[in-house]
Amino acid sequence: MGWGIPEAILRQAPQSPWVHPPESFKPISDLTLATPSWLRAKEALDACQSGSQILDIGCGGGRGSLGLAPPAVRIIGVDQQQTMLDLFAKEATSRSIEFATIKGQWPEVAEQTPICDVVICHHVLFNVAELQPFVLQLASHARLRVVAEIPMYHPLSNLSPAWKQFWNLDRPKNPTAFDAVAVIRDLGFDVHIETFEMDDPKAGVSDLDVEHTRVRLCLDKSRDPDVREFLINRDRSPRSIATIWWDTNNENMGSNGE
Repeated sequence: MGWGIPEAILRQAPQSPWVHPPESFKPISDLTLATPSWLRAKEALDACQSGSQILDIGCGGGRGSLGLAPPAVRIIGVDQQQTMLDLFAKEATSRSIEFATIKGQWPEVAEQTPICDVVICHHVLFNVAELQPFVLQLASHARLRVVAEIPMYHPLSNLSPAWKQFWNLDRPKNPTAFDAVAVIRDLGFDVHIETFEMDDPKAGVSDLDVEHTRVRLCLDKSRDPDVREFLINRDRSPRSIATIWWDTNNENMGSNGE
């Protein structure tokens, strides 16, 4: 079954567990954090001789890309959720960053998406059913480099104890970031992986945390006290994050962000 949710549980869910609240993806105040993901993207952007452009796949509120302007002069955000694109537009506008948005799933919208200097894709790969075509389209849209960021382990693995507690459901331990790297390498790319630790920035448990977790667990609102107790007592150890990047050698394609 992998990380899919059993149909019997989905039928009981008051709402879809796959819709993300935009508030959880709002950029933090300092977007120029010197993580390997930020550094590898900026490194490629700095190599551009003219105004550089970023394509952000699964952009959310722009947490991964807006801190790269400058040196980037334009960012194109792609997301399947309109509320995320609205947040991305709001955050880009507030920072006076030139932007465009494209609504849809990747790689289905690849044909209508322009080539940019750098493609970034943060916290998306674990949600991709067919990774090979997804990655190939990332690479074909990057003139210089692709930079992806994902947790070392599945992003829902932190909820595995909750699935056991509330549904007596055992969750898998795989795949990992190394599995994604293996797929990308098999496609012929000289892929690199760098890891770093990310602390949990939240000191407490908010009502939004409870709501988001309850929805992900397919529970109804009456279980909020139990969900809150789980969140208060959960492991808050730093998460291991992987930066996965490779150069595309597509310099001759040119950037066509118009």
